[in-house]
Amino acid sequence: MVGLTFLSLLVSAGVQAIPGVLMMPLQDALGWSRSSISVSTAVGIFLYGLVGPFSAALMQTFGIRRILIGALLLVGFSALLSLGMTLPWQFFLTWGVLTGFGTGAVAMVLGATVVNRWFVTRRGTIMGVLAASTATGSLLFLPGLAALVHRFGWQAPVMAVAAVTLILVPFVALFLPEHPGDRGLVPHGAEHDHTSLQYTDQNPLRSAIAALLAAAPKRDFWFLFATFFVCGFTTNGLIGTYFIAICADHGIGEVPAAGYLAMMGLLDLVGTTLSGWLTDRLDARWLLFSYYGLRGLSLIALSFIDFSPESLTIFGIFYGLDWIATVPPTLRLSNMVFGERSAPIVFGWIVFGHQIGAACAAFLAGMLRQAQGSYQDMLVLTGTAGVAAAFLAVSIGKCRVLHKAAS
Repeated sequence: MVGLTFLSLLVSAGVQAIPGVLMMPLQDALGWSRSSISVSTAVGIFLYGLVGPFSAALMQTFGIRRILIGALLLVGFSALLSLGMTLPWQFFLTWGVLTGFGTGAVAMVLGATVVNRWFVTRRGTIMGVLAASTATGSLLFLPGLAALVHRFGWQAPVMAVAAVTLILVPFVALFLPEHPGDRGLVPHGAEHDHTSLQYTDQNPLRSAIAALLAAAPKRDFWFLFATFFVCGFTTNGLIGTYFIAICADHGIGEVPAAGYLAMMGLLDLVGTTLSGWLTDRLDARWLLFSYYGLRGLSLIALSFIDFSPESLTIFGIFYGLDWIATVPPTLRLSNMVFGERSAPIVFGWIVFGHQIGAACAAFLAGMLRQAQGSYQDMLVLTGTAGVAAAFLAVSIGKCRVLHKAAS
C-alpha cells in the first residue's frame, strides 16, 4: 500500500514539475511571455490545493482506488491534449485547469488518508516517506525532463509524463487495496480487535464544507493554514517553479540547474523521512520552528550568493533537507487538534493554504521578474516569510496544552 501510494505521489509530483521545465522552451518556441505562463502555473497550483479536501472526502465515500484511478486518467489525457497547443489559453486549460484538478487528488491528502487508515503507530515516519515523494518526484524528474526538452523539444517531456501516468493506472486498479481488512489485516500497531474507519454515506461536498466550518473557529486551524501557506510560498511556487529561470539569469544552463534541483530532491527524501521519524518522538511545533527558520535564512542567502557551483551546492544541501520536512509535524498537529476521522479532510484545507501560498509566489515572482528583471526581491520576501512562520509555528496547540494543564 505504501509502495503504490509512494509511486503515485512520485509520478504526480513529476507532472507538477512540467510547467517549470516548459517555461523557457515555450517562451522560445511559441513566443509566450513568462507572465502568461506564470498565470497558468499559478492557477494549476491553486486548483491542486482546492481539490484536496474534496478529494479526501470523496475517498471516504467512494474509496481511494476509484478516486486515484480517475485522477491519473485525467492527468494523462490532459497532458496528451496539450501536445497540440499553440496559444496560451490552451496551456491554461491543460496544465492549469485539468492537470490542477487531477494532481489535486494525487497529493498530500492521499498520503494523509492512507496513513490514518493503515497505521496507528509510526504515522510520522510513514507520512515523512510519502511526503518526500511529492518533492523528490518533482525535483528528481527535472534533469531527465530538461534533457528531453534540450534534445527533442518541449513536446518530449509531455509525452513521457503522459505515458508514465497512464501506465500506472492498471497497477493501481489491480493491486491497491482499500482497507487493511481487505487483506485480513489490522492497521500497523493496532490491536487485533481494532475497528477501522470505513466508508461513509455522507455527501462528499457536504463533508468537506462541514469539516472546514467545524475547524474555522479554532485558532490552531488558522495557524496551521498560515504556516503551510508560507511552506508553499517558499517551495513549489518559487524554487520549484523558478529555480531554473533564476539560474538562467546568472548564466547557468537548464540541465545543470535541473541537476541541482535533483540533488535537492534526493536530499529531501532523506530530510523528510528523518522529519517523520523525529515527529514520532519530538514536539512537532519546535520541529516546524527549526524547518521554517532554516528555510527562510537559506532563501535570503540565495539572493546574495555568487551562484558558483560551490555556493549552489551548499544552498542545495540546506534547502533540500528542509524542502517539505514540514508535512509530518503538520499532519501530527492536525490529528491532535481535529481527530483521526476529520484530520485528512481538515489537512486538505490546510494543504489548500499551502497551494494558495505557492500560487501567490508563482504569480508574484513572474510579475516582479517582468518588472524588475531580477528575482532578488522575491527571494528576500519569501525568506522573511519563512522566518516569520517559524515563530508562528511555536504557538500552534499552545491553548490546547494550557487547557490540559489547567484541567
